[in-house]
Amino acid sequence: MHKRTVTRREFIKGTAAMGGTALLAGRMMAAEAARVPTAVDDVVLGNTGLHLSRLGFGTGAAGGRFLRAMSASERNYLLHYAFDHGIRYIDTADRYGTHAIVGEAIKGRPREDFFIQSKIWEVPDDPLSWVDRYRSELGVDYIDSLLLHCLVDANWEQERARVMDALSEAKTRGWIRAHGCSCHSFAALEKSSTSDWIEVNLVRFNPQMVCADTITGRWLAPSSVSDLPFVLRQMRRMRENGHGIIGMKLIGNGDFTKPEDRERSIRFAMQPGLVDAAAIGFKNTDEVDEAISRLDRALAYHHAAGHGAAA
Repeated sequence: MHKRTVTRREFIKGTAAMGGTALLAGRMMAAEAARVPTAVDDVVLGNTGLHLSRLGFGTGAAGGRFLRAMSASERNYLLHYAFDHGIRYIDTADRYGTHAIVGEAIKGRPREDFFIQSKIWEVPDDPLSWVDRYRSELGVDYIDSLLLHCLVDANWEQERARVMDALSEAKTRGWIRAHGCSCHSFAALEKSSTSDWIEVNLVRFNPQMVCADTITGRWLAPSSVSDLPFVLRQMRRMRENGHGIIGMKLIGNGDFTKPEDRERSIRFAMQPGLVDAAAIGFKNTDEVDEAISRLDRALAYHHAAGHGAAA
């Protein structure tokens, strides 16, 4: 076979082209690295491959009572305001009574625009039928993430086995895209951090450790600042195991009435590598604006300082 000889001119031209491509790729990577993260960035949830906005709208404030007390027009306006400002992750639960509220708010909008997470607390005889009911109430074909709600005991894998099997089946059917849990004790949190079944963890924490996980095996037990290192260790394990991590109670369940407490908590939570996203409850548009501003400010602070994740 005749072998063509590359001339010196062609070699130089080809080398220059490759060099230009490499330079362009390098510049694009540098530009991305230089970009300051924001509250409403599209982020990936652990190893699930699912995308959501970094900031989520939590519909469970006061157990969902705030939203349920509003008129339909008031809550639609609030949710639409959040959507229009880039928040596309919606956190709900059967116990909140907000499925239909979320369904009404997203009606007429592209389903793929939203990441919807719900939760199941009970252990019904037929959990799969409950998942189907959730889809109907939300007005969707699938739920992005469905969690075991409020785990407390260390043996939750035995207690919730029937529900876990149903969620695995629901994922196979395409009714949900990921499953996981929210925890309310050290024992449950430690178990969830190493579970192969868990894909998404919704974790209660803030630097003040108000309404966060504790060693006491009760779901509403008071927590202490001394509990924070244990929670952070479990979050590192979750990260090592590829779990998606979403933070909740960043505003101390609404107890952080002082702006400096909210600022401190959000700055802590937005450390690189700590959480993928965070859910915050809102009662009005001012709170939406404040949360976006605080997250943006915290992310810019860590970006400029080059901070790593919490020790």
